[in-house]
Amino acid sequence: MNFRNIQLESRDSGIFCLTINRPKVLNALNNEVLEEMGLALDLLAESNEARVLLITGAGDKAFVAGADIEHMSRLSPMEGKAFAEYGMAIFRRLENLNIPVIALVNGFALGGGCELAMSCDFILAADNAKFGQPEVNLGITPGFGGSQRLTRLVGRPMALELLFSGRMMAAEEALQQGLVNHIYPQQALMEEGLKLAANIASKSGTAQQLSKQLVQRGQDLDLDNACIMESDLFGLSFSTDDRKEGMSAFLEKRAPSFV
Repeated sequence: MNFRNIQLESRDSGIFCLTINRPKVLNALNNEVLEEMGLALDLLAESNEARVLLITGAGDKAFVAGADIEHMSRLSPMEGKAFAEYGMAIFRRLENLNIPVIALVNGFALGGGCELAMSCDFILAADNAKFGQPEVNLGITPGFGGSQRLTRLVGRPMALELLFSGRMMAAEEALQQGLVNHIYPQQALMEEGLKLAANIASKSGTAQQLSKQLVQRGQDLDLDNACIMESDLFGLSFSTDDRKEGMSAFLEKRAPSFV
């Protein structure tokens, strides 16, 4: 499929890379970008080949510098609400994609860009990455889930500080706060992302899907019910071909080959 605002590329071993491709405006998000992201997610969800998705931004300055302010400046209150609901829906679909999703943040990840990164399963950052929710400077709140995901990832006090001040966090602080998993030199970010993606793609896709469900659904349950859910999905995993292959390979002292 041909896209105007994004690129979707297939890499080796079931690895796909989605790039927000509007470098002249620092990859700012608008309805057209979100619509194309939705189409790309449709393709990935229906693909039997996709094992891991990497998301990044074009150029060397920004992952996504935010939502398109020129676009937002023309919106009425109801149009603003609809824009937020549309972005929320796309990011929620990304969050619930049935394969691991890794953000490669190569520069500014502000506003909608920070929200996009937080909708991925985890974040790898370049050493020039900067994160923030600066909507307070525009007189608005986050609109694509930033207030909710940021609080869950860095805790209430730090989330409120960032939301109230609009300040940016450099990569090192984001790592210390638990927002980022790893930091790499900017030139090495894609290489390191592909290396980790290749490792993940070699593992059991079924086990990864079930584990993703456990983490996402369990975090909002009390511990007793979350553990019951884990027992249920643990039992379910014993019905899969991946379980048979994984345990057979272990007993036969060979590397597993998951389909």
